[in-house]
Amino acid sequence: MKILVVDVGGTNVKVLATGQKTPIKIPSGPAMSAKMMVAKVKAATSGWKYDVVSIGYPGPVVRGKPVTEPHNLAPGWVGFDFSRAFGRPAKVINDAAMQALGSYKKGHMLFLGLGTGLGAAMIVDGVIEPMELAHLPYKKGRTYEDYAGVRGLEKRGKKKWRKSVEDIVDRLATALGADDVVLGGGNAKKLETLPKGARLGDNANAFKGGFRLWEKTR
Repeated sequence: MKILVVDVGGTNVKVLATGQKTPIKIPSGPAMSAKMMVAKVKAATSGWKYDVVSIGYPGPVVRGKPVTEPHNLAPGWVGFDFSRAFGRPAKVINDAAMQALGSYKKGHMLFLGLGTGLGAAMIVDGVIEPMELAHLPYKKGRTYEDYAGVRGLEKRGKKKWRKSVEDIVDRLATALGADDVVLGGGNAKKLETLPKGARLGDNANAFKGGFRLWEKTR
């Protein structure tokens, strides 16, 4: 079975398929709807062969369907029929959960994605649970995402941002009882030193998670 993996982000959509070596990156942003995303992905992968599709979505997903519109993209994602649009069976999972699935080794793992926003997922003994922590209150009436996301990095600078990330990792790992913390997302590489108990993820693990999503049902 050949799998097309689509990792939807607020800045780019990244795409890879079984048998392909190099991911394709498609700019996204606040004008991109689900319909536009599918059209651009199909155009960019017109020579690729695949049987099924895995989609990492930047927002809450319940029973394989987005339940709220994304914060950093255009509306039109809730209720969209991805299987019909791609012409293939499609599975949708929260994007942080997809990268977490590709990063998981064992035990209680907390995944935090430091990207445009703040993605989060927990895997407990192989059972994955996407978590919407980004918009919970953190400090001074602001959310975790306000401090750890790209807005916090740009507004407060790298030094303060790094201190906030360290504090957030410690708070969340302690609260959730994580014995393994993985930091992924495009901004994770901007950390000079990793918070205690954390390891650096790899954005390629999102693709690995997308492939694993179908392995369980083979």
